[in-house]
Amino acid sequence: MLRNGVLVVVSGPSGVGKTTLCKNIVTRLPATVFSVSYTTRKPRPGEREGVEYFFVDDARFQDLIREEAFIEWAEVYGHKYGTPKQALLESLHKGINVLLEIDAQGAKQIMERFAGAVYVFVAPPSLDVLRKRLCRRAEDSMEDQEEIERRLHEASDEIANFKAYHYFVRNDELLQATKELESIILAERVKTDRLDPDVLVENGLVESMTRKKIAT
Repeated sequence: MLRNGVLVVVSGPSGVGKTTLCKNIVTRLPATVFSVSYTTRKPRPGEREGVEYFFVDDARFQDLIREEAFIEWAEVYGHKYGTPKQALLESLHKGINVLLEIDAQGAKQIMERFAGAVYVFVAPPSLDVLRKRLCRRAEDSMEDQEEIERRLHEASDEIANFKAYHYFVRNDELLQATKELESIILAERVKTDRLDPDVLVENGLVESMTRKKIAT
């Protein structure tokens, strides 16, 4: 195997369409998986255990924190979310790309703890469009108007911090946004700094005597 997988952190405001984008990518790119996080919130209509999230109560979540089972965790809108460490690292070592769809708070933790990840910020076409998306979702989840306004305010702050990320994708037209995210992953996958010179030698691509020269 010439490369480890790439950890792609996909972040952005609530309701921007991060989950849909990541699901599209998994169907389009081989050797790419969607990291499944743990959460203490209740499932929304259509969400399945172990597919969108692992749904646990607060006591179980606290146990996982004590066990250091998360690469990061955060409390968002009154609910806890955590990214399991072991499954993520195992996938990367097998050469599998991992998509991690996460809020801005979680993305910041990953930036501080994990070298080599790729950070993609997904933005809405406008805050007005985001408001409409949140209102439609609120009809199913029973969120009130105050909660929607709070999310919109936080969305504005998150968008203003886009420079913390490597890439910016505006999710106006889903197919175009999917293609842009796909292109990012494909380009990152073949970057020369992701190649291990020892693996090039093992695969007969270079002679061992040139390994030191390549490394420098």
